[in-house]
Amino acid sequence: MSLARGKPGWPGWQLGLVLGTGALLGFLLAATLNEHTTSAPDAGASVRGLSLATTAATASPLPAQAARELAEVLQRVSAGYVDPVDEHVLMQQAARGMVASLDSHSALLDAADYAQLRAATDGSYAGIGVEVDGNAGALRIVRCLPASPALRAGLKGGDQIVRIDGREVGAANIDAAAAQLRGPPGSTVRLAVRRGTGTSAGASTLDFQLTRSQVELASTAAETLAPGFGYLRIREFTSATPAEVDAAIAQLRAQAGGRLRGLVIDLRDNPGGVLEAAGTVADDFLERGTIVSADGRLREARFRMVATPGDLIDGAPIAVLVNGNSASAAEILAAALRQNGRALLLGARTYGKGTVQTLMPLSDGRALKLTTARYYTPAGDSINGIGIEPDRVLGSAQQAPASIDATGRAPTLARRDAPVAIALAELRGAAVRPTHTY
Repeated sequence: MSLARGKPGWPGWQLGLVLGTGALLGFLLAATLNEHTTSAPDAGASVRGLSLATTAATASPLPAQAARELAEVLQRVSAGYVDPVDEHVLMQQAARGMVASLDSHSALLDAADYAQLRAATDGSYAGIGVEVDGNAGALRIVRCLPASPALRAGLKGGDQIVRIDGREVGAANIDAAAAQLRGPPGSTVRLAVRRGTGTSAGASTLDFQLTRSQVELASTAAETLAPGFGYLRIREFTSATPAEVDAAIAQLRAQAGGRLRGLVIDLRDNPGGVLEAAGTVADDFLERGTIVSADGRLREARFRMVATPGDLIDGAPIAVLVNGNSASAAEILAAALRQNGRALLLGARTYGKGTVQTLMPLSDGRALKLTTARYYTPAGDSINGIGIEPDRVLGSAQQAPASIDATGRAPTLARRDAPVAIALAELRGAAVRPTHTY
């Protein structure tokens, strides 16, 4: 079963509710906080059902004393700071500081950050199609995305980008350099790439000119582990994830002759994403029961998601892999399957992010990402700062998931990835059920 978009009982504003650890901002973000939102509205317009005008009207007016204090600080800084400062910049920084002081997940986003966040949420962006790692002061290509300009040009994983449009890439400008790889479709970018081992002495430098295009970011990957047993990796939750899961399960079922005997869902290193996507995926495997609930001060931040009849794999046992980097929307899916008696949880204690962020576009092209609710598992637990303890702790769970087997190759993932092997063994053992059900 697959949830239809806009399904009765699932409020349309949910896509505006955001989850994530905050580790995803940056080029390709290796995943992202992810939201799906409309373009910036005029004041008073609706953002996925959340009225900006109504929200603003419920706030208390700023006390006169507080307003005077703020004006006095602004005046003293503007007049007396050792270097001239722009009052407009000061006010922007004051607004950023106000929001950032609330918690580690709330933020005032400028137009560029907002655009990055929306691109990551939608599962596509305009660029050259590479995942990059900025560690150790270098911009290293982790992988080229399928059908991307980078792949067509001959770039490879392990290549180090040393110049972009003639500008050197170094530790001081890693973030800015990564942002340069994005740009409007049809625009070009020139790269100097170091390929080989060691430093420049043992590596060759190659020049590439690429034309940027729209690149699709797959949030899932799947393969058959053994006859009848499927593997589904969800890297993050974007608005495209539910459709990707539907397609992956259909493919796995076809490879199994129409019916799966068991499924491993790998949520290791999944930082979260779109709440509605996680809820939809949970409903794909549940016949009934609460998926998640949330409570906040805004009416729109109070909700409960409930599963509807239908199961994509007809009740076949599920083992879910998690680790300390499984956060937010990933924890929602893990808790929903486990506490509804549908899956065994294997790995390490999860991250423990139990709050919901709403993305509120502002009239000047920026956006406010604000914590508006706490969410609760089907058992009514808040996992914020606590995480979820798995049914079976695996010492090797913190290792990064192994790469998926290439299409057409014999399955080797279970031999190369110890937690996957353990999950497969659990599925083969019998009908899997967690030790704690609710």
